[in-house]
Amino acid sequence: MILTGPAIAAAVSAGEITIAPYDPARLSPNAYDWRLGERIRICASDLDAATPTTFTELTIPVSGLVLKPGVLYLGVTLEKTGSETYAQLLNGDRTIGALGIWVHVSAPLGHQGHAIRWTLEIRVAKPARVYPGMTFGKLVFLATLGTPDSYQQQRAKYAATNGIDISRLYEEIPQGAL
Repeated sequence: MILTGPAIAAAVSAGEITIAPYDPARLSPNAYDWRLGERIRICASDLDAATPTTFTELTIPVSGLVLKPGVLYLGVTLEKTGSETYAQLLNGDRTIGALGIWVHVSAPLGHQGHAIRWTLEIRVAKPARVYPGMTFGKLVFLATLGTPDSYQQQRAKYAATNGIDISRLYEEIPQGAL
C-alpha cells in the first residue's frame, strides 16, 4: 500500500519517516519530490564486476554540469531518507525522463530500516545539464506486511552507505579480475 502525501507528512511528524532536509512543499499526492545532491562521480573507463570501479568525484557547480551519453554517473540524493516502519521506492520522474535522463533504474527499493542518502545511477540519451538541488524524482513510501526486519541491523554490504557508493560486487567474486 502506497502512502499518500498527507500520510507521509503525518509519518514524518510522528518520527516514523525521516527526510532530511524535509520540505512539506515537496509532497505530492503519493510521493515526496527528492533532489539531486551536489556531488557526482564520473565512471568513464570500462567497468569490471570483479574490481572496484575507478572514478573521478567532483562538486556539481551552481552553473550546472553537462552529462554526456556513454558515461555512467553516480550521484547522490540531497535528502537522507529512511524508516523503520515503511519501505521506500526511489524513482526518477517524468520531467527528468523528458530530458532524456535515466536515473536509478536498477535498484529502486529502500528496505525497511535503511536510512540513507541514495546512490543514483545516472545516464543520459543526449547531453543534458543538471544542477545541484534540482528536483530529480519521486520517493514513494510503502506499508509492509509481516515481522519488521531492519536493514540497518543486518550484515549487508550497503547498510552503512552515507553517500555515493560504487558497486561492491567484487566482494562476492573470489577469483577477482581474470
